[in-house]
Amino acid sequence: MKKTNFDRYLEEQLKDPAFAERFEKAGEAWEVALQIAALRERAGLSQKELARKLHTSQQNVSRLESPSYEGHSLTMLRRVAEVLGATIRVTIAPKEESKPKVPSNTKVAYRIPRKS
Repeated sequence: MKKTNFDRYLEEQLKDPAFAERFEKAGEAWEVALQIAALRERAGLSQKELARKLHTSQQNVSRLESPSYEGHSLTMLRRVAEVLGATIRVTIAPKEESKPKVPSNTKVAYRIPRKS
């Protein structure tokens, strides 16, 4: 896969130990922000152009791409994914495990205990 300017920028920034430590600690919010920015760039869109396609403001797209923003809704992420030709995958796993026991596409029967 061809590296984008953003990929090269991130690669360069990660060489700085302080940046790499902040990046690792920021976790999921950074990952979401960076994925959105990379997909947007690969699609050849500016933030303003993506905003127009999402029927939102450029400021909102900028917020979605901000590593400090943690208010991503699944609804907005689905809209972004649709416009950028991507899919959404959410994984919730126990902290001690690196891989979930139940793949997200597996149906799980949920039972609510009845009161006696």
